Amino acid sequence: MLYHRLIVCLDVADGRVVKGVGFGSLRDIGDPVPLATHYEQEGADEIVYLDINASSEGRDTLVDLVRRTAEALFIPLTVGGGVRTVDDMRRILMAGADKVTVNSAAVARPELLAEAAERFGAQCVVASIDVRREGGMWRVYTHGGRTRTELDALEWAAECASRGAGEILLTSIDRDGTRSGYDTELTRAVAARVNVPVIASGGAGSDADVVEVLREGNADAALVAGLLHDGVTTVGALKRKMAENSVRVRAVA
Repeated sequence: MLYHRLIVCLDVADGRVVKGVGFGSLRDIGDPVPLATHYEQEGADEIVYLDINASSEGRDTLVDLVRRTAEALFIPLTVGGGVRTVDDMRRILMAGADKVTVNSAAVARPELLAEAAERFGAQCVVASIDVRREGGMWRVYTHGGRTRTELDALEWAAECASRGAGEILLTSIDRDGTRSGYDTELTRAVAARVNVPVIASGGAGSDADVVEVLREGNADAALVAGLLHDGVTTVGALKRKMAENSVRVRAVA
């Protein structure tokens, strides 16, 4: 039986969890490790760490933080930010992460996805795609949403999957932090182009938004952040609403 996943995202900057709007206006949320374990206890299926300044500042992902978190968690941990090479991925996986997500480096050198999949297995490789809507298309951005590319998001997602990415982490920059709902149209369009799971990200404002992107957007998983950080709801409440709306989820203890 396949379950839809509820994934909690922790954006990390300078060793702290932060949250913003449209990839900007960041505010401090707290210490990553206790937050990650708290969300696991609430029933989260996975945790994602994104070191949001690593690519733009040319820093390495905080491997020590990954190690400390992995020692405390029993659910899968995905880590991204500043990942440039297969060796970077190896260090993160050796520190205890289950998956590594790549964005800017994959756009710069798409062969990285195939190299990583061959070495670690596609199940460890997540292609992160940050998107803005521009006219009649969805444009891919890199470096934490700072750098515009010429890539069409649908075509790039298909290429990522064909090169070995085992999942797509799809974020709408326009919706990020707005709580106006996921870009369901974008999510559905990408899901139709790839044969790997799609994680919807950016814009969750209510349990109805989560249900909609899973049922109408054909996402395999929904990523949530600020909705939980600010105490608007809980993982358990979201999963109960998902189940009430015929979305298959793992039960919360």
